[in-house]
Amino acid sequence: MAPSSTSPGPAHPAPDPGHPAPDPGRPLRADAARNRRALLAAARRVFERDGFVTARITDIADEAGLAHGSFYSHFRSKEDALAAVLGEVEEEMLHPGPSLAGSPGGRTDPVAVIHAANVAYLEAYRRNAKLMALLEQVATVDERFAALRRERSEAFLARNARAIRRLQRAGLADPALDPDLASFALSTMVSRSAYAVFAMGRQPAGVGDLAATLTRLWANALGLPGDRPNGRNDG
Repeated sequence: MAPSSTSPGPAHPAPDPGHPAPDPGRPLRADAARNRRALLAAARRVFERDGFVTARITDIADEAGLAHGSFYSHFRSKEDALAAVLGEVEEEMLHPGPSLAGSPGGRTDPVAVIHAANVAYLEAYRRNAKLMALLEQVATVDERFAALRRERSEAFLARNARAIRRLQRAGLADPALDPDLASFALSTMVSRSAYAVFAMGRQPAGVGDLAATLTRLWANALGLPGDRPNGRNDG
């Protein structure tokens, strides 16, 4: 990602060194909280439209309808704004819908639970595909975002490994499988498939067909009982 040589003006105005950096732990007044929400929504639109390198803080403030200096009441830099936007996205991606952890108990069909979780994850990924692609890009050049990506991945892997262990204890999944390695292989399959389909457009597929295929692979790999879902073309 090389900077654009035709970008007009500086990337953003320099912060006033006489003002301290915003403290994310301090409660915000109603108007300040409203401005922060407006800046985050604007930052998302600007990053999705322009990418990270060419996005400018002045563009974010303009998009939010706020004075340029108000940006620095909430964020130190463009990187801070992107991290905050991605933090909201990561929360949605980690908790998009049904959890695999619930399968051995309340619902009797673990395949149905896995399918519902895959559908929810893929729908969330498709909604946030531009930002997920941006995270992949900036993570290659910025350790802060590389760490964010690792944390996201480790949270998914740990959660799915716990679910696989529960399925094994319930006598539903192949007991010979290493749950951590199985989680790594199956979770990576889902996340990279979502990236290839929705962020890169390498394989035309809708959520329904992709979720059905991934669920069938999950169920077959774990040796789960139950019917396998059929795909549907949903764009």
